[in-house]
Amino acid sequence: MKKTLPFPLVIVTGLSGAGKSTALNVFEDLNFFCVDGLPAAMLPRLVELFQGMDKAHRGLALGMDLRQVDFVQEWEGATAQLEAMKVKPQIIFLEARQDTLLTRYATTRRLHPLETNELGLEQALEKERHLMEPVREGADLVVDTTGYSIHDLRRVIQEKWTTLEIPESGMRVHLLTFGFKYGVPIDADLVFDLRFLPNPHFVKELQPLSGKDAAVADYVFKSPVGREFKKHFIEFLRYLLPLYAREGRYRVTVALGCTGGRHRSVSTGELLNKVLRDAGYAVTMEHRHCELG
Repeated sequence: MKKTLPFPLVIVTGLSGAGKSTALNVFEDLNFFCVDGLPAAMLPRLVELFQGMDKAHRGLALGMDLRQVDFVQEWEGATAQLEAMKVKPQIIFLEARQDTLLTRYATTRRLHPLETNELGLEQALEKERHLMEPVREGADLVVDTTGYSIHDLRRVIQEKWTTLEIPESGMRVHLLTFGFKYGVPIDADLVFDLRFLPNPHFVKELQPLSGKDAAVADYVFKSPVGREFKKHFIEFLRYLLPLYAREGRYRVTVALGCTGGRHRSVSTGELLNKVLRDAGYAVTMEHRHCELG
């Protein structure tokens, strides 16, 4: 059985320039004891030491990435030691689109950890993305920070942490609603186009509302198309998600899109959030464009 620590253990990792320092600042504000740039090999020892410290802090949050030489190799050994200790940390992986990372590095004028005279910034970013893929696959949450300001990232981390605090119940499902006119999310495992559903945008009294409002959900799902879709879509996910879990997946991101990301996708996301929670899944919800659509 997994050991229950007397404190939350969070590891913030991901791609360089994706916002790990900002995320750690959020946990520091939440009264976590934070350490950035920790060598992966020290992870099990630090966990042991923290258990013996006074409980002035709410938990332990660690920033770890490729600034450390041989991070990925040491990461595998460290997580194996934690597994032997019956301890599983909660891992947050931050990433962003290539063009966004390039812009951030151009703005800060800092060198990428893998950048050398022979390896330029763009190639270094590609290499890092490839090297970090095994870490990403084992993450509890993957956050794409493309287009986020510092304030946006702080808000998202705080919102998602409230779900990470819930004890694990099998595979995690992240529901992400979006507007196609803003682009398809790169962090999605499954993308569903909901633009065939009745569109509340063209109903005067519904247009200023969002899919969080009951009137909008009724308009979408009480239509003949909406009723049939709701029935079959829920059945499909109930069939599909256990297959992912059987393959050992920690997390699946389901993206739900409509034109503006305000009405149909949000209604469907709110519906699935309740259905999947009732089915015992640990669910996180992100309405990416609800306030813009």
